[in-house]
Amino acid sequence: MADTDRDAYVASLTPGTDIDHRGTLFTEPLLGALLDALRDPASGHPRLGIARFESATFLGAADFSSVAFESKADFKSATFQDLATFLLTDFQGDAEFRLVTFHLGVGFLEPRFQGQADFSSAIFRSDAMFRSAIFERLAQFTSASFQSTANFMSSIFGDEAWFESATFQGNALFKSATFRGDALFKSATFGDDAWFASATFQSDARFEFAVFERTAALGPLVCAGTMMLSMAMFRGPVTLMCATRQLRCKRTRWSSTAELRVRFASVNFANAVFEYPLTIAAEPAPFVLPSGEPVAEQELADLSDVGVRLVSLRGVDAAHLVLADVDLSQCLFVGTVHLDQIRLEGICSFANPPSGTYWHRWRIVRFSQRHLLAEEHHWRASQPTTVPGWNAAVSGAVHVGPPQLAPVYRALRKAFEDSKNEPGAADFYYGEMEMRRHDRDSTTRAERGLLHGYWMLSGYGLRASRALGWLAAAMLVTIVLLMGLGLPKSDPKQEATGTVPPGGGRVTFEIGTDDPHNPTGNRFTSERFEKALNVTLNSVVFRSADQDLTTAGTYIEMASRLAEPVLLGLAVLAVRNRIKR
Repeated sequence: MADTDRDAYVASLTPGTDIDHRGTLFTEPLLGALLDALRDPASGHPRLGIARFESATFLGAADFSSVAFESKADFKSATFQDLATFLLTDFQGDAEFRLVTFHLGVGFLEPRFQGQADFSSAIFRSDAMFRSAIFERLAQFTSASFQSTANFMSSIFGDEAWFESATFQGNALFKSATFRGDALFKSATFGDDAWFASATFQSDARFEFAVFERTAALGPLVCAGTMMLSMAMFRGPVTLMCATRQLRCKRTRWSSTAELRVRFASVNFANAVFEYPLTIAAEPAPFVLPSGEPVAEQELADLSDVGVRLVSLRGVDAAHLVLADVDLSQCLFVGTVHLDQIRLEGICSFANPPSGTYWHRWRIVRFSQRHLLAEEHHWRASQPTTVPGWNAAVSGAVHVGPPQLAPVYRALRKAFEDSKNEPGAADFYYGEMEMRRHDRDSTTRAERGLLHGYWMLSGYGLRASRALGWLAAAMLVTIVLLMGLGLPKSDPKQEATGTVPPGGGRVTFEIGTDDPHNPTGNRFTSERFEKALNVTLNSVVFRSADQDLTTAGTYIEMASRLAEPVLLGLAVLAVRNRIKR
């Protein structure tokens, strides 16, 4: 276009006019003249209708500050050779920046995108500034390449934000950004720090398959939905700080040390891979920014429990795993490797049996309280003869039974014992024995019978009250039997007999006692009770009372001296297992 024709074209433009400059080579003066011609006298800012700059090339600085694009702004495949500035620019229609290349810095400072903003496959060779930008509808940065700093600090994404497969070679700054729709960072690559401090996700934050090369800290951030890190990769040491409803780290890989400090969340850690120490800890107080201000958590105000619940460790090698103050009452452990090397710090709670008393079939059932696994709940709830109160497995969960649960209890018992927490290990020993007692595949019938008797008498040497109850019952039975059958009618009297030789001389006497006579008449008197109690108490401590007994009483005492010391020993063992260190 000749200069005279260009001048005539520019002179013909009025504010709000549609313009078509596809493939145009813009110099700085030409672009300035074009925007001046479209300037609205009332507002003092340029107003454009449909603006087509597809495949255009901007040789000098391109300043679109305060421009109002009243319809679609199409910059597809455009090239900005110098600085591009979009300060306070208002995109009232869709903004198309797909395949655009920004060679120098670009500043979208406080712009407003009222329509869709599409920066798919855009290339930012220098700093990309989107500070305080407002995206009212879909913001799409799919496969965009940020070769220097990408600054989205304090930006607001009113709808979904797509950064899928985007590449951030420099720092990715999303401090104080707000995502009101889903934020998709799936398969994104963060070459340097990914700074999401004080960022707020009002829906889901999706980082599946993302790669974090050197991110030292991710967060603290708030996610009102689910934060998804499944199959993501962290190649350097990292600290993740988040307050969220759910945190999914299925098949996530950590190549160095990591610390996850979490609030409110249910954490799914199934099949996660890490070769260095990794800590999952509940954060009791709101996160604090370096400035000293606490991170606002209004999006989670409906949640009263700030605790962290771990729901699965299946497929994890727990040799380097540390859990601190985590709720494990719903956690699935079957399939965890090296579970005996896990470290539990602080208060890590497990599930408990149903509380209360139940009338089940022909007997009264009451469960002793202990720590148990969620999978035992699921297994017991699936049994046809179970009592109510056990929690059923969620739909689709893998069914496991006693053969799979016994090794898990054994590994957890060893983990507690190695940490010198013997009382804590006792419950897992109880669970291990319970699973062996119910295991019809690996445990023989004779062994199950032995375990059943051990369980009934003393709760596997862990229930002192049960052993003492049996001891009291055994003593009562012994006393009753002794009073009825064991004590003779009267104490045998001694008699001396001898023969006096004719003519005198030395006389030899033989002293003996009558055989005890079986009792007759009233056998249950206070005197006989006192004697029977004395015999029984001596039997408990494996002593003889030196009391004359009938033949039946002798056998009763022998049985008492065998059974009652065993029951006393089981009670002492149970107390010892609860207090030893």
